[in-house]
Amino acid sequence: MADSYKELTKDISKYMGKLRKLQPEAMAGFTQMAQAAGAAGALDPKTKEFIALAIGVAVHCDGCIGFHTKKLAEMGATTEEVAESMAMAVYMGGGPSLMYAAMAMKSFEEFTN
Repeated sequence: MADSYKELTKDISKYMGKLRKLQPEAMAGFTQMAQAAGAAGALDPKTKEFIALAIGVAVHCDGCIGFHTKKLAEMGATTEEVAESMAMAVYMGGGPSLMYAAMAMKSFEEFTN
């Protein structure tokens, strides 16, 4: 679990930039998929970010937690909304997800303060 999600996302972004230079087509494909999946449709983009965060918690991905809580903070999500989505992640993922849900709350707090 990350000590600082701001530092973690900054570090990951640095190395994703290196991957973009070394593998531009693959990274462009991933970016295109991310944009298409997150675009408004039957679900709004904020709801999709909550889904992405919950999946990040369930699969124990610190980077996912960092990037999706950062995005939710930018989108104006509330602590209550994040907590409610974390309750669903814990319900679906059990005890290990509870540990990551707590870290997601920490990360969201870091990005909103």
